[in-house]
Amino acid sequence: MWIAAMWGAISGSAVLLGAIAAMAIPIKKRVIGFIMSFGTGVLIGAATYELLGESVRSGGLLPTGSGFLVGAIVFTLLDFFISRKGGHQRKRSAGQNDASKSSSGLAIFIGTVMDAIPESIMIGASLIENNNVSWLLVIAIFISNIPEGLSSTSGMLKSNMSKQKILILWATVLFISTLSAWGGYFFLENASEEVMAIIASFAAGGIITMVGSTMMPEAFEEGGSIVGLVAAVGLLVSLILTTI
Repeated sequence: MWIAAMWGAISGSAVLLGAIAAMAIPIKKRVIGFIMSFGTGVLIGAATYELLGESVRSGGLLPTGSGFLVGAIVFTLLDFFISRKGGHQRKRSAGQNDASKSSSGLAIFIGTVMDAIPESIMIGASLIENNNVSWLLVIAIFISNIPEGLSSTSGMLKSNMSKQKILILWATVLFISTLSAWGGYFFLENASEEVMAIIASFAAGGIITMVGSTMMPEAFEEGGSIVGLVAAVGLLVSLILTTI
């Protein structure tokens, strides 16, 4: 189970690394958009090939479809609530005004945790069947977390949020990702195939919804129309990873 925690920490560390990079060096918005679009493609592939495909094979279409739709609906409702509080800025590099900085900072934190928990749980759960982590999931989540740290941190810095507070926020996300991966292994170790299918598809529904509502719009705003091609390359890379 500690191996699961380690892989959760590795995937979650990308947010912190992205934040540090945003603080240390100036990164053009266009570059952030390209990285985010590539991560979008890889993440879509991971959710489709690794989570949904495996769920259908092991648990059947009905549990998979049900879990996927519920995951998408739950994420949409939570995202709507968080966005009203300023959480829509969690993948945005635009600054916020001083009046809304405090509430938006908390909403960004909650929204990021909302993204990280289902991803990390499935990293831990992927170790149960074969005692081998899903490399595709780890790589996809790691890649997608880097631009999240870059973009969100750029926005927080423009809002005059202190670097110390930003680092504490992302370090907390790293800890929660680690704990979620550990929990995914510990609590799902004896779960039935149907339950695993529902949980995996639930996570896939949340991930796909998150990609469509936050990552793809931000990537297009920052990188322009070419991000569609970059996302396609990311999806191709995820397909290649499934065959390795």
